[in-house]
Amino acid sequence: MDYETVKAEDFGRSLSGIGLNLLVRDVERLAAFLGAVFGMTAHRLSRDFAIMSYHGEVFQLHADPTYHAHPLPALLPEAGPRGAGVEIRLYETDPDAAAERASAFPDATILQPPTDKPHGLRECYILCENGYAWVPSRRL
Repeated sequence: MDYETVKAEDFGRSLSGIGLNLLVRDVERLAAFLGAVFGMTAHRLSRDFAIMSYHGEVFQLHADPTYHAHPLPALLPEAGPRGAGVEIRLYETDPDAAAERASAFPDATILQPPTDKPHGLRECYILCENGYAWVPSRRL
């Protein structure tokens, strides 16, 4: 599928399994962060929307105003972090390299530096400016 030219209705009908839509304050800014830190690719990038791809998987970024007729934005804080309690795990990204790249973004927070964990992964926790927890991980 060509994510740059696919019609919205065709893209929607193609989705299966589990999906992830993130409501964000600035789609273009978060897409740039995700590309620089985790090597993701943004497709159909605009102020309102992006399809993000990562190792054959896709998810979507939506700007807050695109959910104007949806009940979810009423639950979002006007400022501060979002996504508390959710980890977005990226099993194909070196946590040491990601943490180093994230340090170049003043609005990113290294919540936990790269650490070898007893469950067999080396991982770190990086909060983006929207407060979502991104967890780059590699097998030990």
